[in-house]
Parts: sequence; structure tokens; C-alpha cells
Amino acid sequence: MSGGAEAAPDGGLRCPWGLSTEDYLTYHDTEWGRPVHGDDALFERLCLEAFQSGLSWLTILRRREGFRSAFAGFRIPEVAEFTDADKERLLADTGIIRNRAKIEATLANAKVLAGWSAGELDELIWSHAPDAAERPVPRTLGDVPAVTSESTALAKELKKRGVRFVGPTTAYALMQACGLVDDHLADCVARGTGA
Repeated sequence: MSGGAEAAPDGGLRCPWGLSTEDYLTYHDTEWGRPVHGDDALFERLCLEAFQSGLSWLTILRRREGFRSAFAGFRIPEVAEFTDADKERLLADTGIIRNRAKIEATLANAKVLAGWSAGELDELIWSHAPDAAERPVPRTLGDVPAVTSESTALAKELKKRGVRFVGPTTAYALMQACGLVDDHLADCVARGTGA
């Protein structure tokens, strides 16, 4: 395998990771790499990327509705009001990943972000989007980085402002998923659909 784009059942070329399951194919074609804006929407992606740490993204993708239900749709003001009883409820919820450190980070992050101005999280994250004209177009999976100077800077800034459980790798996965970068491979039919 070259690591380059491969043919999907419909004949169109896709990033190889998007072909392993129907869930991945749908996510690859309709969400990954498309711009996400809005504080709550970005808070959700930030939380899900943190929960994914050490796990397959497919595990998170298949439990996303459970996460949304458990975390009040990731509406920052509501999650910021969660109590210790809510934390215990989350730790017992089989519809999500029951990792104490990740749950506690999500609740703490909501409390921090609830003190920010409307649009501030969106503005901060998007201010770290690199200039697309200066990025080489990946031809194979080996050309796609796991960390960049921008993701390192984003993680550092979020941490400085009190956001937990976000390192440069998690920040880069967020940037890819939310369309700050287009890491669809050069021959992938989804390349360039995010703008």
C-alpha cells in the first residue's frame, strides 16, 4: 500500500483511513476537514478529541450521540453548571468513555470557557489556522503531520488560559477535524470541499 488515496465502493478516491467502515466513510466525506465555527461546536470537538486520546476515533464517533446527551449537547453554560452528582452520573454512563480524568477536564474546561466572551473560543482557535498556500498538499498518509508549530502554539495558548487535556497532537487533530487545515490527500474527492 502506498498510503495514497484509494478507491471507495463508489469508485471515487478517498483517504485510506476513511474506507475501513461505513461510519468512517460518512464522517470523512461529510464532516472531517470542513469548517466548524461556534463556541459550543468547537467545545464539543475539543472535548471529543480529548476523549479520543489513546483510543480509536471510531470509538468516539460511534458514541458521539451518547456524549451529546450526557454533556447537555456540549452547551458550555450548561456543562459549566454540572455538579459532583453530574460527574458521578457521567462516570456511570455506559454511553460515553468513563475516564475520570477526561470527564473532570471537560467539566473544568466548561467552567473556564463559561467566563470567556461569546465567540472568544472560536476566534482563538481559528487564529491558529495556518496559511493554506504555504502548506504542501499531502499525497500520502506519510505526508500528514501529527503535530505542527500552529498546533503547538494553539495547545500552549489554551493551556495558558486554563484549558486542560489538550496537547499539540490533540490540538492538531482538532485543527484537521474542524477545517483549519485540509489534510485530505491530493487525489481524494473530498479535498478542497471544506472552504
